[in-house]
Amino acid sequence: MTIRVGIVGARGLSTLQGFRCMADVEITALCDLDADYVKEAASSHGIPNTYRVFEDMLDTDIDAVVVSTPMQLHVPQTIAALQAGKHVLSEVTAGVTMDELWWLKETVEASGKVYMMAENYCYIPQNQQILQMVKSGMFGDVYFGEGEYLHDIRSLAFRHNRKGAGTGAPTWRNYWQLGKRGAFYPTHSLGPVMQWFGGDRIRSVSCFGSGWHTDKRFRQEDTSITLCQMESGKLIKLRVDCISKRPHNMNYYTLQGTKGCYEAPRGLGDTHKIWLDSMGDPEDREQWRPLSDYGEYLPERYKNVTEEQRAAGHWGGDYFIIEDFVTAIKGLRKPVIDVYDACEWTAVAILSELSVMNGGRTMDMPDFRNSKSRANQIIKL
Repeated sequence: MTIRVGIVGARGLSTLQGFRCMADVEITALCDLDADYVKEAASSHGIPNTYRVFEDMLDTDIDAVVVSTPMQLHVPQTIAALQAGKHVLSEVTAGVTMDELWWLKETVEASGKVYMMAENYCYIPQNQQILQMVKSGMFGDVYFGEGEYLHDIRSLAFRHNRKGAGTGAPTWRNYWQLGKRGAFYPTHSLGPVMQWFGGDRIRSVSCFGSGWHTDKRFRQEDTSITLCQMESGKLIKLRVDCISKRPHNMNYYTLQGTKGCYEAPRGLGDTHKIWLDSMGDPEDREQWRPLSDYGEYLPERYKNVTEEQRAAGHWGGDYFIIEDFVTAIKGLRKPVIDVYDACEWTAVAILSELSVMNGGRTMDMPDFRNSKSRANQIIKL
């Protein structure tokens, strides 16, 4: 059986190559409000059908939808697709309000269809390698992790024409990203660390901002630090900085356990590195080793990746996220990043905004896996 896929958001085609690497999948439809652009993009990528109206695409015989529109459209379009009987792969974040997350969860549960969030940073090869090492017990009991997303996106807050010239008109990012306070875009930083924490859930969120020093056009502060206290008492620290003038570093992580630790590169020749108690270093003389020395812990499919699959993007991760989504549609496994993960990771953004606006006050995380949690949820200010 061939799985037919439609994509909404013609400027978000990062999944295209991944789908094309799979023999039993076809991209048959592309939808975008910009009629000229959607036709141009479809023609250049060999996609046969184009639509301006999303519901018109949903009325066709496609089996699945990729939602790659601006983030404030993710939940309305996902719900419409699920109610039309389509499986959904949604870009991050899952939604923009707490109510939306409950609507999303309830619709997925009622639909019987596959929903998966496309958090591709979980699929970075080194993050998958660390996950396998955690599962093997090499780090012992992991109790602290960090994730950072440092990416100056101020230029994306204003519209540019097709020749790249600025028009000055604000884009959706001006409000939904740089117009928000707190960790508005946490899932790239949070997702891999949450997977390393092995089923633990976030109990509470606290957030602190650095203030406005670089560009006072935006409500987003230069840097926001968010602390996630886990149900187990363990701790995750996130830094989101999309304002500061600095080189990008969008995938920095650390992990600390009772038997070892890991740090991602900082730049300028740095490399992925680990230390393990099993290395036998004398106490107080511990030395980093390259993560590449432990290549046997890279998942087998990453070792056998083809050049075509690697070309899908994000260090090959963009192919494997598609492979997992298609495998879930076939009923061979559950979605790797399901609606409960999507809601909890996204809720960090919403709760962090409430926290930072109330002096860093601790905000309780609802339990999206508990059907009674919504009725009992009280946001304490």
